[in-house]
Formats: sequence, structure tokens, C-alpha cells
Amino acid sequence: MKKYISQFHYLTQDLPNRTHVEQAQIACQAGANWIQYRCLSKCDEALIADINEIAAICDDWGATLILTDHYYLLDQVDAQGVHIEDPKADFNAIRTYIGDDKTLGGSAHAFEDILHICHSAQVDYIGCGPFSITLTKPNNYPILGIDGYKNILQKMNQQAIDIPILGVGGITIDDVEALLNIGLYGLAVSSAINTTTHPDQTLKNFYKMIY
Repeated sequence: MKKYISQFHYLTQDLPNRTHVEQAQIACQAGANWIQYRCLSKCDEALIADINEIAAICDDWGATLILTDHYYLLDQVDAQGVHIEDPKADFNAIRTYIGDDKTLGGSAHAFEDILHICHSAQVDYIGCGPFSITLTKPNNYPILGIDGYKNILQKMNQQAIDIPILGVGGITIDDVEALLNIGLYGLAVSSAINTTTHPDQTLKNFYKMIY
């Protein structure tokens, strides 16, 4: 049975003026139903402390909590799944480790990544990008743009690959309509919300565009 996957994934990020816990609180109060905790700069003890606080917030608001990469912490915290950013990771081993009940997502940058991920394990969704230039996750991957997504979705259709694909990387509110119109399942956003003066209202604006 397929798991529920939100069409909008909100990601926390390292910010100088707002903690991950504060970001999650703002997002949940604004209506976010899917929080991805993306912190790659802390030790396990600090991660667990953060995750436990955010898990309590998500429980209060009925939101799903997904961890970025730290799948080995799932048995120590109350989170519903994990998102693996390395498209070359051993997804089969990770699925075996976390079990079938937890949500498993992966990152892809090309159709070949999607093939690898889908053929190696039971993955529940894939975040594909970058759509445009992003400072949240600096990398050398080619920008996909609208045409890149169209090409990937066409190849998926030709090979009967049926998995939710979310656009990620440098997405703004002005991009939402065009990205959904080409057939993407949903979107994942961080900086376009977190770096604004009123992140709560910005998140609500994204939701209005998607739902």
C-alpha cells in the first residue's frame, strides 16, 4: 500500500537568526503538514535534541516529520521517515534498516538517478532538482528548468515508472503553477520561505497555489 506523500515539503535549514525548532514551529502554525528537518551541521546528540523538540511540535499539529540523511537515528526519535540526499546511496540497505513502515525518500538530479533509486529499493517519493540556482544546497549539478523536468517525466512515462516526483532547488512562488502544470507531483521549498520577513505568510501563499 502506498504511503501518503504531501504535495508540499517544507525544509528547515541552518539560519543565523532562527533555529530549526523555531522554523518548524512557524511552519506548523502556518499549516505545513510535512516537515523535513535538514540539519547537517550538528553532532548526533544535538540532532536528537532538535528532532525530539520538532517531533513534539509536529505531533501537536498533525504534521509528518522526515529527517535528512540521519536514518540511523530513526529508532531513537519520533519521526515518520528519512530523505536520503545521495542518489548513489544503497537505498535497499537503508530500507532494510528502517523497515517498511517508515517513509523513504531520495534525491535525484537526472533520469539515471531515478532509475537507480527505483530499481534498488521500495522508495516512496523522489525529490528531483535543482530546478534553478539554489544557495541552500550548493552543488555542480546542471539546472533542470522546465524542459529538464519535462524530459524526465516523459522518460518515466515511457518506462512505466510510477513514483511521486517533487521539484526542488531554487523554487519561488512564481514557479509553482508552471511546475505543477507539467506533471510534477509536488514541490519542496526552504529558502523561498525561510529567508523572507514573514515566513508564515509566505508558506501560506505556497499552500494556496498548490492546494
